[in-house]
Amino acid sequence: MVQNIIENVEKVIVGKRQVIEYFLTCILSNGHILFEDIPGVGKTMLSRAMAISLGMSFKRIQCTPDLLPSDITGVSIFNQKIQEFEFKQGPVFANLILADEINRATPRTQSSLLECMEERQVTVEGVSIKLPRPFIVMATQNPIEYEGVFPLPEAQLDRFLMKLSIGYPSYEDEMEIIRLQKIRHPIEDLKPVSSLDEVISIQEKIKEVYVDETVIQYILDIVSATRKHSDIAVGASPRGSLALFRTSQALAYIRGRDYVLPDDIKELAPLVLSHRIILKSESYLRGYTQRGVISSMLTSIEVPVGKVK
Repeated sequence: MVQNIIENVEKVIVGKRQVIEYFLTCILSNGHILFEDIPGVGKTMLSRAMAISLGMSFKRIQCTPDLLPSDITGVSIFNQKIQEFEFKQGPVFANLILADEINRATPRTQSSLLECMEERQVTVEGVSIKLPRPFIVMATQNPIEYEGVFPLPEAQLDRFLMKLSIGYPSYEDEMEIIRLQKIRHPIEDLKPVSSLDEVISIQEKIKEVYVDETVIQYILDIVSATRKHSDIAVGASPRGSLALFRTSQALAYIRGRDYVLPDDIKELAPLVLSHRIILKSESYLRGYTQRGVISSMLTSIEVPVGKVK
């Protein structure tokens, strides 16, 4: 089923199998995704194709400076017929939410997503309303625009399971994209290959993927190293350790294994931890990046070698 999902999404997103695997890893880990990429590389199409393939309801929120929290969560409106207030659900009531250009929304509006992302519920006038299950937020932000934007605070960044980018397609892949879209977009013919119940079932099965004690120690060694590194001012929190643990189980499952390898941890660490650390000012001035520091740090941490169950 997992391979069918990936192949179905590849009918729309050409030549980006690894990105699709990572996206599916987040969904099966029941975590949120932050895409930081230039416009036009297929972020919206990827989220739509994934939602259709998994049989998930999909809503898109275009973030702008005048967007209000009630525009996301919903609002109570007085119904004159029954003489009572009725709650009108906002776009957040769906399985997969695309928060497009999230850094264009004001901090007040950004914070309205915090409860939704962490608690999977919305509180309106003191009443808590559960969100659909599964509930995944995929947020995007443009890395090349700095005017009229409100950078995400660390508290909100930490709630994203992974930070990804799609990148430009290769010459051959771009040729295939043009060929596929000559007459109509392939997403118009896309059909579900899974259901919500099956997605929820896989989310539970992933928790049974075996993680050896030495691999858990490897995860802790990596996270601990971010707290002691000379170029890092603030290291990853325990939420980072849990995120690396859960995503490694999901990636192993997607790749047909019932156990996690140290290579899974090494592959995922830059994607899971880079947005959870803050570099020192002098490190930024030297041109270092979070992902670059994490990648170089991994080379100095001993990889566990031994038998896996």
